Amino acid sequence: MSGTSVSDVGLPDLHEQDIFFETNGLRILTALRRIIRAVDIHSRKLKAEFNATGPQLLCLYSLVRGGPATLTALAGHVNLSVSTVNGIVDRLETKGWAKRNRSVEDRRKVFVEVTEQGREVTRRAPSLLQDRLSEKVRALTELEQVAIALTLERVVELMEAEHIDASPNLLSSNELGNDKGGPLS
Repeated sequence: MSGTSVSDVGLPDLHEQDIFFETNGLRILTALRRIIRAVDIHSRKLKAEFNATGPQLLCLYSLVRGGPATLTALAGHVNLSVSTVNGIVDRLETKGWAKRNRSVEDRRKVFVEVTEQGREVTRRAPSLLQDRLSEKVRALTELEQVAIALTLERVVELMEAEHIDASPNLLSSNELGNDKGGPLS
């Protein structure tokens, strides 16, 4: 096969591959930027209307659903580092939405629990997932939902971002705190 070029065997040449990649790469980048912008806008809305960030609400919803938890357990449930959750819990305590209690059985353990004021915040606060997206995702078939989740997880891998500390802000309040058996059970 010496002297045979890529185009002779039916494969696109490198220039065609570059154009294809640039076109699709731009589409992917634009889509990611739009997603990031939508999440940012929703986060600002939460902050303005409820004086809470997405991660703060996520921790509250997790505690409402699962009950008191250690910082380590809470961090695992919300996919954040323990140091990040510690800072969030500090702010929740300052607002009167959560409190720390030392275990009676093992004084070394400290549990975080939601106060009644914190429960009220979770009842009034909107979904962590933008309502339009939440409705549209629910309307998809289970297979389509799984395909989207797998594709987004693959994008994270491709970006080598698996290690980045990020909360799963795209879960609805129903999935996080209002009914049993959801992803944080």
